[in-house]
Amino acid sequence: MTPTPSGPSPANPLELDPETMRRLGHLVVDLLVARIASLDADAAWRGATRAELEPRLREPPPERPGDFERLLDRVVREVLEYAGRIDHPRFLAFIPSCPTWPGILGDLLASGFNVFQGTWLESSGPSQLELVVLDWFKDWLGYPPEAAGLLVSGASAANLIALVCAREALLGGPSADAVIYYSTETHSSVERAARIAGFTPDQIRTLPADGSFRLPLDALRRAVDDDARAGRRPFLIVANAGATSTGAIDPFTALADFCAERRLWLHADAAYGGFAVLTERGRAWLDGIGRADSITLDPHKWLYQPYEVGCLLVRGGARLRDAFHIMPDYLQDTAVGGGEVNFADRGLQLTRAARVLKIWLSLQAFGVAAFRRAIDRALDLTLEAQRRIERAAAFELLAPAALGVVCFRRRVPGGDEPAHERANAALVQGLNRSGLGMISSTRVRGRYALRLCIMNHRTTLGDVERVIHWLESEPLSG
Repeated sequence: MTPTPSGPSPANPLELDPETMRRLGHLVVDLLVARIASLDADAAWRGATRAELEPRLREPPPERPGDFERLLDRVVREVLEYAGRIDHPRFLAFIPSCPTWPGILGDLLASGFNVFQGTWLESSGPSQLELVVLDWFKDWLGYPPEAAGLLVSGASAANLIALVCAREALLGGPSADAVIYYSTETHSSVERAARIAGFTPDQIRTLPADGSFRLPLDALRRAVDDDARAGRRPFLIVANAGATSTGAIDPFTALADFCAERRLWLHADAAYGGFAVLTERGRAWLDGIGRADSITLDPHKWLYQPYEVGCLLVRGGARLRDAFHIMPDYLQDTAVGGGEVNFADRGLQLTRAARVLKIWLSLQAFGVAAFRRAIDRALDLTLEAQRRIERAAAFELLAPAALGVVCFRRRVPGGDEPAHERANAALVQGLNRSGLGMISSTRVRGRYALRLCIMNHRTTLGDVERVIHWLESEPLSG
């Protein structure tokens, strides 16, 4: 039976005719283009409480078909309206993500072709492309040819895979006396990964960061020595290549020397700052990162890709497969040899989407130099934001610009710490409600801090100035 021109086929209720698919696809693409073109005029954030959203969205699933155009309008007005515009030029909160249009189209292609990229048998082309892109990353970071990796959902998955890989490689499996070390600036996903992998709180040493918000080598050395004397098994150091709160970068060369001396695994959490190696100053800041045993990266941050895509690289690539390879009978047809790779053998997922398409398309469409310029521009804007903050008597700098982050606060004349916290928290909430922009907060040496994170390739100096001016001129409350 021929499909009707305006809806499902009577023979297959889940199929649409080509003309209808084309028309609906154009509607969605036009909507996305209009959204991106009007971002600057839109609010950087809109939110709603669950009590507000429940009566709009709570309903049983429909038994009969709905009109897609009306559904599209509804999902934009009643669902997508209430979310942060993470790619807005004045979204300076958390760690922004501003994807390229080729990257967005890459995700569309991956979904449309419905690629299963767990095995080479089912995805030889996309799997080969992932190997190529991973080699690009390895080259940028100074990793050897024998290193291996995979694309994952994000840093949380990458850090978990790295921890398990290190555990299997150095300990041979779970160990009740093994110890992990990192600083107070380390991302919470590392602690979560340790918990998932079965490590208890007494197996984790969280060391106070030094005056530059870095992992202190002397304190680390003492902690490792103390644990070794007590009969424990130090095995893993986690270092930051861009701490989320402050942008701080740990001393990789010194840490790599120490880990080589003590036969410890050095993991670099470079989810935030890793791709800064594309720039001259970034390479200098991240000197020694290529000596880490494993590295986490997030292309959906400073490589300007749509959510979600992370990456893990392991210097001794065979260790990754050794940690995760399992071959049940029902997958025996997918066994590989030679240079072919089943990416399911390198991590948590058997079912994997083709995340590589968006990265490859973006880099091919624009060239690496364009990404380098975008990162350099963000670094310049962050330094300018610091200079603007330091010139204003209303502000106090709490942590200098590092990568794309600068932390500061509005001064409250005569106010104690609780008064400063209340006033600055009110500024965060007020700016976000205003729609002009969005920032987030953190704590710097225990003090409440306003935190700007500048990564968006659309952000201009004028955008940064507008946000800082609002924070400077808004009457204090709280």
